[in-house]
Parts: sequence; structure tokens; C-alpha cells
Amino acid sequence: MLAAATNLFPVWVVLGGVLALIEPALFTWFRGPLIVWGLATIMLGMGITLSFADFRRVLRVPRPIALGFAAQFCLMPLLAYSIASGLSLPVPLAVGLILTGTCPGGTASNVVTYIARASLPLSVLMTMCSTLGAVVLTPLLTEWLAGSLVPVDGWGLFLSTLQVVVLPVLLGITLNHFAPRLVEIVSPVAPLVAVVAIVLIVASIIGQSADDVIRAGASLLTAVLLLHGGGFLLGYLLARLLGYDETIRRTVSIEVGMQNSGLAVVLARQHFADPLTAVPGAISSVAHSVLGSLLAGVWRARTRVPRERSADTR
Repeated sequence: MLAAATNLFPVWVVLGGVLALIEPALFTWFRGPLIVWGLATIMLGMGITLSFADFRRVLRVPRPIALGFAAQFCLMPLLAYSIASGLSLPVPLAVGLILTGTCPGGTASNVVTYIARASLPLSVLMTMCSTLGAVVLTPLLTEWLAGSLVPVDGWGLFLSTLQVVVLPVLLGITLNHFAPRLVEIVSPVAPLVAVVAIVLIVASIIGQSADDVIRAGASLLTAVLLLHGGGFLLGYLLARLLGYDETIRRTVSIEVGMQNSGLAVVLARQHFADPLTAVPGAISSVAHSVLGSLLAGVWRARTRVPRERSADTR
């Protein structure tokens, strides 16, 4: 029951976004510190699925992880900047799109990887590595690419990322190590709690800027779809070019194409004056969830390979 509800997360995200446009007051109460705590809860849920042994496993499968990491922080930021420039997005939306492109892989990618019959262990390790790397790279890349549009507080972004990402993840890993029985109790409900938090964050931001979202509609949706669609495609093609098998191609594609959009929303809210800067991150949560789920469904239908194949590389 819980697993089925969790796997329907794209449905809940889309439903929350639509309801937020129709009746914003249903979700706008979830704002300010609640959004920060919501993201921290999501990252804590990710942390309790990890152990210190996972860090040792990274050393055994470094190549695909390095590929996903490089693509995440090279391809996606540059793609976001190019799309924002090419579509001449208004400055706050352009900054928000760039910020989204510089964020790490999202935990939702692990669910999509499972559905797609790709490598779930590899997906978790990729998400872990990009999340930790984002503490430094998300502020640096945002300041570099968006600094010409608006003043960017790189140090402030760094501190916020540290607080809402690394500390909850490390707390989760610590709990997993020292309180395994507690983790065993909460683990079954943690993914669903994360889904609820994602829906509330996305719907709140969309609801708070409902009129602007509707006005920006076509151009903003096009930009976000191009960003994530390009990430899925480029991630897959790059892994194929380097000779990885189908399982790893799918995993890299999903990890590159799906961002931690909740982080983009929180950082935008905390460090940029214009509330519109957070809107691309909110729309991104809907877009990459739907695109990723559709892609996973196609891949799942095309093959009967085991869900969790080895992440061995060449």
C-alpha cells in the first residue's frame, strides 16, 4: 500500500500543482521555515537509506558515478543557461532555471530508476555523491552563470546548502549506523513522507505565484521541459558513447535528467528577492517527475532484465 502510493508520486505532484493554480490557499500556508524543514525531512529520509559502507562502494564503481557527477554539474548548468538565454526568459525565471540546473540529482530519481529496471544501487550512490558535491558546486556554478543577471550570494548559498542538505543526510547516516532498529521502523513510511513534502513544497510555490505562473505558462514550461528532456537524452547518449551497457545508460540518463528541485526552491526563496525565482524549481518538480516516469514506463515495457543489475564498469 505504502509502496504503491509512493510510486504514484508524479500523479500527486501534478495534482498538487493543478490544485495550487485553481485554489492557491490550499497550499500557501506551507511557506517560509516549513519549506526549509520539508526539504530537510526529504534529505533525512535519503540519509537513513545510506551507510558508511556506501562510501566505500563508490571506490569500487567510480567510473559511472564520475560520469553522472560530471554530466550533472557540467551539462545541466550550461544547458539551463543556454535555454534561458535562447528563450529570452525574464531575469527572475532565467536565474531560477539556472539555479535548478546547478542542483544535484533528486531522490525521486531512485524511484524512477527502480521502475525503469535500471541499477538502483548505482542510482543511490550517484544521488549521494552529487548531493554532497552540490554543497560547493551549486553556489559556485550559480554565481558564475547567473551572476551577470543578478547579484548572487555564493557564500550564503553554500551555507544554506550545507544546512538543508548535508547536515540532514549525515544525521540520517548516523542514525542508520547507531540506531538501526529505529531506522527499520521508520524506513517503510519515509519515502511516502518525502513525497508528501515534495508535493507541499511544489504546490506552495506554484500557489504563491499562481498568476505569474499562468502568465509565463508556455515559455516557462517549454524551458523546463527542454532542460529535463535534454538531461535525459544527453545523459543516455554520453553513457552510450563511452560504451556502458543499457542498465547503466538508463541510470545515468535518469540521474542527469532529474534535479533536486526542492533545493532550488529553498535556495531561491532564501537568497533572491523576487519570488518568481523559485517558480522554475517548482515547475521542474512536476516536469521531471512526469517525464522520468513516462520514460521509465517505456523502458520497463521494452525489457525484462532484472531490476538491480550489477554496476560493474569497464
